[in-house]
Amino acid sequence: MSTAPIGVLGGTFDPIHYGHLRLGEELGEALRLDEVRLLPSGTPPHRSAPAASSEHRLAMTRLAAQGNPRFRVDEREIHRSGPGYMFDTLASLRAEIGPARAIVVLLGADAFLELATWHRWRELFGLAHIAVAHRPGFPIEGWADQMPQPLAREYSARLMQQLLSVHLSPAGGIVVIPLTALDISATALRETLRSGKSARYLLPAAVLDYIRSNGLYS
Repeated sequence: MSTAPIGVLGGTFDPIHYGHLRLGEELGEALRLDEVRLLPSGTPPHRSAPAASSEHRLAMTRLAAQGNPRFRVDEREIHRSGPGYMFDTLASLRAEIGPARAIVVLLGADAFLELATWHRWRELFGLAHIAVAHRPGFPIEGWADQMPQPLAREYSARLMQQLLSVHLSPAGGIVVIPLTALDISATALRETLRSGKSARYLLPAAVLDYIRSNGLYS
């Protein structure tokens, strides 16, 4: 059984697209993660209700993950009643895998800047590392100046200079990784689909076929 870290990539996935998948793939490879858990949210606490149902979003996530041995779909947030807090998700996963194996939460830079608004956000570091994906050329120097002070303090104290340091402890660190820029948003993608324009090459063909066959976002 592998003892390499597990990555966690959560989102509404409404719909899941190549921006999500490329983030999971590149960070999984850079950090040498054993697997990346794709976690479609049930009731997201930070945004309005998704346009597609939980069942449809889970089905699309399964289709998107097919054929990639790095990806594993995790249903726990879909089946949870009430808001889907990352703290609860990580606590549940930690109880399953034990205290020694590393967990790494994979976030885009924009999501990380909002971290201090999350439920029990400081306690996340007791359960996992956080890997932040940023655009190539993004000015990391002085990036802490854009953060609220509580988050900036945690960032400065927890930043790891070596990516593979996430293998050395189960939780508590932050790593920052450049990511191939794919400027795809689910909001814009839904509008593309609603307007009848082509969404080809923005998301996997199997997901696009599922959307069409189920009349989603039309």
